Amino acid sequence: MKRHAVLITILFALIVSLASVSVVFYEFYKLNRQQYINHIFTKYSVITQIYREHQQRLSSEIMLEANLAVYDLEVVKDKNSTKEILGKGKVLKREGFKSFNTALMINNKGMYTKNTVTNLRATMLRFKRQIYFQIETPKGDILIQDNQLKPYNPVNIIYAYAMTVMTICLSFILVLRKLSPLIRLRKKIALYGAGNMDISFKTSSEDEIGLVANEIEKARVRINNILESRTLFLRNLMHELKTPIAKGTIATQMLESKKQRERFSSIFKRLESLVTEFAMIEEVTSLDDKRDFSEYRLVDIIDGAIDMAMVERSRVSVEIGGDIKIHANYRLYTTAIKNMIDNAMKYSSDGHVRIYVNERGELCFENKGERLSHPLHYYIEPFTKDNPSKNSFGLGLYLVDSILKAHDQVLAYEYENGVNRFIFA
Repeated sequence: MKRHAVLITILFALIVSLASVSVVFYEFYKLNRQQYINHIFTKYSVITQIYREHQQRLSSEIMLEANLAVYDLEVVKDKNSTKEILGKGKVLKREGFKSFNTALMINNKGMYTKNTVTNLRATMLRFKRQIYFQIETPKGDILIQDNQLKPYNPVNIIYAYAMTVMTICLSFILVLRKLSPLIRLRKKIALYGAGNMDISFKTSSEDEIGLVANEIEKARVRINNILESRTLFLRNLMHELKTPIAKGTIATQMLESKKQRERFSSIFKRLESLVTEFAMIEEVTSLDDKRDFSEYRLVDIIDGAIDMAMVERSRVSVEIGGDIKIHANYRLYTTAIKNMIDNAMKYSSDGHVRIYVNERGELCFENKGERLSHPLHYYIEPFTKDNPSKNSFGLGLYLVDSILKAHDQVLAYEYENGVNRFIFA
């Protein structure tokens, strides 16, 4: 999920924006619809006045219909239609009110004013896209169809909502299109980190992402040039060193003095060992893929390491089952284990090393001896060692650490009850 954090953030912003816009438009729709209903509901007062005058004056039905027709109103006379409308129609608004009527009366005491209060109720309904008014009075009910008014139509709000949503979605698409070069750039960087040194980051785009990609391309070219120069230098250096070492070894055998012959022979052997370790380090650091990695039984790799270290097998206790397998470069991993065996032999108090796999599935090397006088990171630096008298250049653990990193592992160290324990974690 973290790999797509930007995309998820943008998608979340889109969802929040659409939800917010939808809520706002829905509330606006309800408000606008209610305002429209309240506005057209006021027409009931005209209908009530016409109908009340009809009842007071006892005018004919034709006169009532004529007065209503002035306002484009029509009385629903059919009883079945009235029943259907009142039963299936949707009530838009209903309101009760009082009607006040004042009349001048005469009795034996003279003239007086009579006020009459009548309880009425007006209901506005919608049925089949028509508006109807029902007026309920103590003397009877009447249902009137309004041919002028139409039900509320939210087409304008829907249009505005659709345009707003389309604008937001279009903006989201444009942002994604702008981010697509960044996604491609990330994939190219991953390929470059995986060892594809020839991949190109160059682009013709002149926006911010394009500028970053072109700067990365410049850095890639410089890094490749540096790596090629380094590799060429090291290989030429080791090649040029091997020739004089070989000549010096041959010339040493011609010396008459046995003491001098042994001294010079030892010097040239150390130089040859140093060149060999340099070659191994160069191979590990320039390892750019894992095509040479295969699955091997761990015991087979350890047997090869013991043979390479040229030590007596009785001095190495291997407590590993034959079913344990690892995915590794055989030669490099064998060299790493060989260096650990050499290191354990040199600094062990009893000249013995124990190799086993712990409960976490990690390869361990144990030997009895004194605790390391420095933290482990001190010893995995090149040309560092505790005892200068030992026949070593201080590259053993540095090479082990480099090989383990190429295998996505690390070197760890523990000391417990007089036992040094190195772990391939």
